[in-house]
Amino acid sequence: MTGRRLLAALLLMGLALAAQAGVMTRAALQRHFPPPWTVGEKDAQLPVWPIFKQDMTSPVLAGYVFESVDLAPIPGFSGTPINLLVALDAKGAFLDVRVLSHHEPVFLEGLGEGPLLRFAEQYKGLSLRQNIKIGSNANRGEQQGSANVYIDGVAKATASVRILHQSLLASALQVARARLGFGAGSDPALLERVRRDGFRPMDWDALLQAGLVQRVRLSRGQVEQAFAGTGVEEAEGTGAASGEVFSELYLAYLNVPAVGRNLLSEAGWQHLLGRIDEGDHALLAIATGRYSFVGESFVRGAVPDRLTLRQGELPLELRDLDLDDPLRLPAALRHADAKVFRVIGPAGLDPARPLDFALRVTREKGMLYGERVSRDFALPYRLPADQVIAPQDDTKGWRAVWHARAWELAVLAGALALLALVLARPRWIVATPARLARFRTGYLVFTLVFIGWFAQGQLSIVHVTAAIQALAAGRSLGFLLYDPMSVALWAFVALTLVVWGRGTFCGWLCPFGALQELAAQIARRAGLGKKHLRLHRDVDARLKRLKYVVLAAILVLAAVSPAWTDRAVEVEPFKTAITLNFVRAWPFVAWAGGLVLLNLVLYKGFCRYLCPLGAGLKLLGHARLLKWIPRRAECGTPCQTCRHRCEYQAIKPDGAIVYGECFQCLDCVAIHDSPERCAPLIARGRQRVIAVQAAAAVRSAA
Repeated sequence: MTGRRLLAALLLMGLALAAQAGVMTRAALQRHFPPPWTVGEKDAQLPVWPIFKQDMTSPVLAGYVFESVDLAPIPGFSGTPINLLVALDAKGAFLDVRVLSHHEPVFLEGLGEGPLLRFAEQYKGLSLRQNIKIGSNANRGEQQGSANVYIDGVAKATASVRILHQSLLASALQVARARLGFGAGSDPALLERVRRDGFRPMDWDALLQAGLVQRVRLSRGQVEQAFAGTGVEEAEGTGAASGEVFSELYLAYLNVPAVGRNLLSEAGWQHLLGRIDEGDHALLAIATGRYSFVGESFVRGAVPDRLTLRQGELPLELRDLDLDDPLRLPAALRHADAKVFRVIGPAGLDPARPLDFALRVTREKGMLYGERVSRDFALPYRLPADQVIAPQDDTKGWRAVWHARAWELAVLAGALALLALVLARPRWIVATPARLARFRTGYLVFTLVFIGWFAQGQLSIVHVTAAIQALAAGRSLGFLLYDPMSVALWAFVALTLVVWGRGTFCGWLCPFGALQELAAQIARRAGLGKKHLRLHRDVDARLKRLKYVVLAAILVLAAVSPAWTDRAVEVEPFKTAITLNFVRAWPFVAWAGGLVLLNLVLYKGFCRYLCPLGAGLKLLGHARLLKWIPRRAECGTPCQTCRHRCEYQAIKPDGAIVYGECFQCLDCVAIHDSPERCAPLIARGRQRVIAVQAAAAVRSAA
């Protein structure tokens, strides 16, 4: 109970901390961007600084510079956000990306900062208009102008670089939306998408009937009513009746296959797809009548001055794609004005929501001092709901990580299901010592090689300190989702803590624990040690309290000092031995290697006496519901077999199991069920033999 109160007090202390903010000043930024760059005054509404570049005699806005922590403080794996200095040009390209500060464990005295800094440098020259993915940039030279571009990740630091990636894009998109005209709505990666399937042959009338092409008619009477009282009304008697068509427009999503493939030839459809990037929108506008959406001054490839598009309060740029591919239109429309406009993906257009087109009509009055009077006429359009789908994944967020590691998670799920089955029904596994030994050794090899070295699924006290620091700063714990293996393991450990206690993780799923046990097996087979040192139970009990002191110290530091927390968590050798495969500075390698060697003398000494994560799991393990290890009345009195065989010294002299120190190796379960190894069963067997012999003697005498 005292331990749980201590944990609660430390968590409350952590929650009292304040959030981190940016540290740069204008003077400091000017040193980062020397002439010909000039850093302006900080924006009053958004934490960004404009940067200017001298052009002849006047400065021109070149872009904006900002700190990612001011806009997207996504916690890293220490619980503290990575802070980036980002310079974005006026078109959404990255002028520069630098790491200002971080507390990522794998880059602190691990891989070193070099790989992280080089990773950030890869963004320079890329654009928010591209879909930047972490993969391999082997062909980057060919992809500079492509919609998809890949940059190199960092081995053994996948989650950390993805958090950096998300921090960068989330903060940059905020600036781009607020200052560069990008979409101000949701992240484009999370918007609905136009369906790419569902094509069926349809003629023009069928497209109209299905709502894929929509017609909006504007009469002369509507226009005159809008200009009434402005002095630019048409003179009475001119033109036709008020019901005359002033302008008739047809609007459609041309990149919907049911529209584009029916209105374009196959070559024209492929040409269209080649002209737009992933996430872009191709919108078709056709106009007949007295007034068109393009005027005499319209230039191909430009933005129309008469046709505008908004979605909600968000203005969206329409730009002519300058397509010459002929459209399959009815005879009445073959000479009409028809243009295909593109809306870029980063603009944030959501095809599932209404599109508010507007046709601007402008008239002039006055000969000497001409005055222009304009009116906008709404042209509503909405794509049918069956033509949009939810995005397959978020390539900028954690969902993509889970999708990419789906097969690893499937393997892990199968292994965890097997372990749960064995712990729930251990009788078959423990039937013979050889069977148990083979299964346990095989599973520990899987834990070390697959979960640890390959999938990087070593749970650590770092996850706990990161959560404390994130909560202390008022941030969410969403950063943990970038490491799906750890999330899956934590979920399983949380469940098994309630059912069996701490030992499920410590005895079966901890890669460093598996490394120690396998090293001990190899040493025994090599003749380097037949028996581990066994401490007196009082000494053992006192030493086991040390891990709570280590845990308390780390949690206190997590609440008050991220820098000291980074140092304190190095008491765990997990990063050195599992994450970095002992490729690290010699003091860390010596510590991890020394603990493995200590294990050859004092069995799993680190796990039993020093591990802060084990201490925390033991405290949480008080919620365990089952006493699942079978006992007999003779256990402890008089039988001491299991207690003497238990390497973890987790059995009391009276035979009771200390579940908080039990690693669930199943050795005592195997002994309990074995007629050849369990002293009470051996005694009962002898008694049965004696009884049978006595009965036989009686029958023989009779």
